[in-house]
Amino acid sequence: MGIFEKGVKKTNLNFFQKIGRAITGKSRVDDGVLDALEEALLSSDMGVDTTLKLIDNIEDRVEKDKYVNMEELTAIIRDEISNLMGPDEPVVPFDFSKKPYVMLVVGVNGVGKTTTIGKLAAMLQKQGKKVVIGAADTFRAAAVDQLVIWAERAGVDIVKQPTGADPAAVAYDTVKAAVARGADVVLIDTAGRLHNRVDLMNELTKIRNVTAKVVPDAPHEVLLVLDASTGQNAFVQAREFSKATKVTSLAITKIDGSAKGGVVVGVVDTFKVPVKYLGIGEGVEDLKVFDKKAFVEDLFKLEDIQ
Repeated sequence: MGIFEKGVKKTNLNFFQKIGRAITGKSRVDDGVLDALEEALLSSDMGVDTTLKLIDNIEDRVEKDKYVNMEELTAIIRDEISNLMGPDEPVVPFDFSKKPYVMLVVGVNGVGKTTTIGKLAAMLQKQGKKVVIGAADTFRAAAVDQLVIWAERAGVDIVKQPTGADPAAVAYDTVKAAVARGADVVLIDTAGRLHNRVDLMNELTKIRNVTAKVVPDAPHEVLLVLDASTGQNAFVQAREFSKATKVTSLAITKIDGSAKGGVVVGVVDTFKVPVKYLGIGEGVEDLKVFDKKAFVEDLFKLEDIQ
């Protein structure tokens, strides 16, 4: 089984069910097949702009190369989607030459942000890295409590303050503690709300500024967590957080819960921000470092439906 196959199974089946009927008995890829392909891509929540771009590219390829069967069409789809998702360089999760490597984790409540931090901490601890978590989502006691549980489970340190404390103060204390303890990585949770983007921008700017007081080039990364099952809402969240702060990478969770795996492609194409992690299940091992080639192959694995 491919590394992402478990996570994208529903998207894969839905996609090929939609275009399978359209291509059956056809000797060429005609308008009916392209219409079915467009519908299938849209239903996977790839987004209108990305879908239309893909259809245009695929139509040009089909016309030029005269591909006719499902296997050949699938190969074209894989190629074109891979091209839209940027360079083929492997993902480098952390730059351990920067010590500590400071990551801010942002995202709305309910997308799996806190869980993602916990899984990242466990992943790093397993690699022998020293991790400090900062519980800077001080508006929700439940978020802090959940992080404490994850920190204990992963065997890493956590810095926290009472509910309602200044998030920037927590971030400052976290980075300072990480430096003092010789930590390799700092993971800072931030408040997950978008009710007022000005407030969000001000808070994230303040957090960035105070971390830089301790480690001059911090934060080194701003990881945005998105829930694939929310479909088009993921695009809205990516847009708002991109306005509020400089998002440098993505973690997309809950991709196994629906047939909306196309949102990964659409968000990357739209915002030109790379995916670093994909959540394909509930287990601690189900947060995977992203591999574009493996993802595209598993997303359009033809043999699974034959």
